[in-house]
Amino acid sequence: MNINPQQTPSRQKVVLYARVSSKEQEKEGFSIPSQLKLLNKYAEDNNVEIVQEYVDVETAKKSGRTGFTEMIKFLRNEAKSKKLFSCRTLLVEKTDRLYRNLKDWVTIDELDLEIHYVKENVILSQASRSSEKFMHGIKVLMAKNYIDNLSEETKKGMIEKAEQGVYPSFAPLGYINVECGGKRFIQPDPVIGLQVQKMFEWYATGNYSLLELTQKSHQEGLLYRNNNKVQKSVVHKILKNSIYYGEFHWAGNIYKGIHEPLISRDLYKRVQEVMDEKGRRKTGQQKHCWPFQGLLSCGHCGCALVAEIKKNQYVYYHCTGNKGKCPEKWVREEEIARQFGQAIGAIKMDNDVLSWVVAALKESHSDEKKFHSEQLLSLQGQYEKLQCRLDAMYEDKLDGRINQDFYDRKSSEWKREQDDILRKIERHQGASRAYMDDGIKLLELAQRAVMLYEKQTDQEKRRIINFVCSNSIWKDGLLQPNYRKPFDILVENNIQVQIQMADFPEKNGHFEFWLPSTDSNRGQSG
Repeated sequence: MNINPQQTPSRQKVVLYARVSSKEQEKEGFSIPSQLKLLNKYAEDNNVEIVQEYVDVETAKKSGRTGFTEMIKFLRNEAKSKKLFSCRTLLVEKTDRLYRNLKDWVTIDELDLEIHYVKENVILSQASRSSEKFMHGIKVLMAKNYIDNLSEETKKGMIEKAEQGVYPSFAPLGYINVECGGKRFIQPDPVIGLQVQKMFEWYATGNYSLLELTQKSHQEGLLYRNNNKVQKSVVHKILKNSIYYGEFHWAGNIYKGIHEPLISRDLYKRVQEVMDEKGRRKTGQQKHCWPFQGLLSCGHCGCALVAEIKKNQYVYYHCTGNKGKCPEKWVREEEIARQFGQAIGAIKMDNDVLSWVVAALKESHSDEKKFHSEQLLSLQGQYEKLQCRLDAMYEDKLDGRINQDFYDRKSSEWKREQDDILRKIERHQGASRAYMDDGIKLLELAQRAVMLYEKQTDQEKRRIINFVCSNSIWKDGLLQPNYRKPFDILVENNIQVQIQMADFPEKNGHFEFWLPSTDSNRGQSG
């Protein structure tokens, strides 16, 4: 290429780079507009030509920022080009605006640039004195130390919030981040939260695979905040996340959250059991789906009982522990089915006792309705009190007695409290309606459970057992059922009825332990 020795550039070509790493720095005067204003003024004063501007507004500690990456690509292409006057100069406000880590320093150093640190009044290039390069290296290390220290302080703050029970990150699906009194926390999303709650309830039935649950969730309108569909992998993570019943994992520890749970701990445990059960079926690759496998563990060694076919027709269950050294003997499937039938029969009440309990339930329903009515009146009063405050504060704002910032902050706080009150009102209204219906349905199920069990297929029997019992034990040829709530109460009270009827036959099953007990949180429980 022939070059005219008299050909010289009219002006030096430069690129500009500006960066902020957090909203706090925006407030402290490190904003992108202020940086660009400073750099453009410097370029004008020094008669240099700006060919590109690159900007980053990020908080991530990792390298790979969009603007920084594009700038490096441009400067490398300029270095490789055959142009006579390529751009080899970079303008930046100061050292910690350019480097986030030592890798950035090495990357920039390899480009052999002339860098103008405008606010520090320093120009650095390969021709700079060693003392200048040394001082610059100290500044880079200080910038790196600032980033590391900021990261450590941020982690400390997040751990401290976790120890206080405040979830210190972005709210998971079903919750939203809110701020009150200068503190940030999470609370249930009034729409998505209910959908997530339903998801747990559906899966706990055992009738849905993860894919089927995902599809049903889509049909019910469950979406991300950006209206994208929730994927199956996300559904799986939701079902495994303990934050929905009130606990969360952070930095390797488990913390009790102060946020409102979407589900109960029992429902969460039930979902995990169903998930484990489906996982065993999937990984086991069984030719047969044994009805009682996974429902029993050995009372001697705690190992699971598994099934095998003998003589091509008989199904036997045996313990898997100690390589055959466990004293528990093999047992026929029919015997396990019979004893589970007896266990389910234990929740059925005598007809006279049932009639008395239903009458007692109806009688106690009036107390339950009274309790919920009192709570509703109290909540409605709280809601109206907040509304009066909002109305009065609005008049104060119009009259100039309070400023706009105060009005916005307090009105937002009180409106959130009103939303919480409305959710509580809805729960009390639902509980008042469901108390009687749920109680009667539960008693009807207890009475019909044995009949249903005897008429069903093996797999349907398994579902009934799973509904009534959990983690039962088999020891010395006998079943030790572990009843789920509230069936454990029915069984225990049935036993007490039999004992006391033997001593007091004249009571005919009318014993006080069937009555609801006093509860500190509500009118009655039972």
